[in-house]
Amino acid sequence: MATATQAVRLEENVTRYITKTRQMLINGKWVDAASGKTFPSYNPATGDVLANVAEGDKEDVNRAVAAARAAFDNGPWRKLSNSERGRLMWKLADLVEKHAEEFAQLESLDNGKPLTIARVADVPGTVDMFRYMAGWATKIEGNTIPLSGAANGQFLAYTVREPVGVVGQIIPWNFPLLMAAWKLAPALAAGCCVVLKPAEQTPLSALLLGELIQEAGIPDGVVNIVPGYGETAGAALAAHPQVDKIAFTGSTEVGKLIVQAAPGT
Repeated sequence: MATATQAVRLEENVTRYITKTRQMLINGKWVDAASGKTFPSYNPATGDVLANVAEGDKEDVNRAVAAARAAFDNGPWRKLSNSERGRLMWKLADLVEKHAEEFAQLESLDNGKPLTIARVADVPGTVDMFRYMAGWATKIEGNTIPLSGAANGQFLAYTVREPVGVVGQIIPWNFPLLMAAWKLAPALAAGCCVVLKPAEQTPLSALLLGELIQEAGIPDGVVNIVPGYGETAGAALAAHPQVDKIAFTGSTEVGKLIVQAAPGT
């Protein structure tokens, strides 16, 4: 039985995006790897090189963590009101929605999933996640606890929820854009700063998201994106002493290695 196929005409922005070597985002600037190296991102449907991407390693992770640390300790992000953070995240969601077809085509090319799935699941889910967590930015609260056993209730205790600091985030290849949103949005809503390492197989949509993060007005250094291999960039991020939390989705084997890297840092 013959199978009918129909080629999808790529948007001009997508074609232009994949023809240029993609850099990494550190402290609000698009930069080459410190080593100058790049690695190929392949089209899994054809095996051809889709795009070339800056290959981050330990030195690039050091630069990214330093930028995130400065943005958290001295920058404006944690000092913004919860409402202001939420508005910037909502603006980011609007921008992703505006570029929905561009993201869907890029995700399909880089990941290999059907374009229809990217259109109805990956991209709308990303928009929804940023909007949902934008709402949470104003609802992260502590508790007030009456101390009924102390001086007839004249005293109370209270808790304050504060951002943990710099978060290293390592995401897998299967839902590159959506996984980036699942990691980024809660951390940003809480007031944390981030170093994100996308999977080496599928880095392109996370890097495009970085461009919109800048366009949305999220301050420099709050989100840094370092593509690279797990054994170099990922390992350096997991073991970095200035990273306060690691968020990881991936294999059990790599998860065990990250746990081993965590003690002492």
